Amino acid sequence: MTDATTPVLTVVQLDAGVSLDRFADWLDGVDVRLVRADLGESAGPADALDGLLVLGGQMSAKSDEPGIAETRTLLSDAVAAGVPTLGICLGAQLLAVATGGRVHVAAPPGRESGVVDVHWRPEALGDALVGGLVDADLPEDRRTTRMPSMHADAIVDLPRTATWLAHSRTYPYQAFRVGSAWGVQFHPEASPATLHAWASLHDDVDTTAVDAAAAEHDEVVAGAGGALARAFAGIVVTRAAERTPA
Repeated sequence: MTDATTPVLTVVQLDAGVSLDRFADWLDGVDVRLVRADLGESAGPADALDGLLVLGGQMSAKSDEPGIAETRTLLSDAVAAGVPTLGICLGAQLLAVATGGRVHVAAPPGRESGVVDVHWRPEALGDALVGGLVDADLPEDRRTTRMPSMHADAIVDLPRTATWLAHSRTYPYQAFRVGSAWGVQFHPEASPATLHAWASLHDDVDTTAVDAAAAEHDEVVAGAGGALARAFAGIVVTRAAERTPA
């Protein structure tokens, strides 16, 4: 039975092949409500949500496929309502578009796949979501975290009010914050098995290399992914407590 006092994190899934994956074990202190937007399910009004997490998918952020337009509107409304929100990969691209940014479909640098170094900008220090991944004692050029990645579309302009948090060697906008929402282009939730499944879908990806990188770096990746998931769940819990009448 669900405890009525436990905040509910609404997770919007847009693609059958892109699930909550390892985040399901790391979102401490919240109950997860899964909404299959790709199957026509609705998350309901944004201002009624304790927290919102939008997952990735194979489609474009500009697509008219089921659930995409509705999720763009949901993300815009969630930011306006101050709902703690996290968009992952396509979810981050949808967040950017929903709040005034721009996404390039099939961006010229090509697909970013495997495990990449996410380079944290100074703005990430002390950030409520990603700040725990940034070692302030290191020089700025060494403040990096390895994370799984699999995308060909990319954010090319952040929303005007966004704070830029991280970049990679290939793509500049790996993480950003806009209002109560964060977007991450990488996949902190992805296990090696999931990354393998995604790699095998694309002719332009060296699946063997992806598998090797995922195995080599999995301990670090899982540690960082777990830290990010727990930080986000903590933000949802804190916001829900602030909304609850004394």
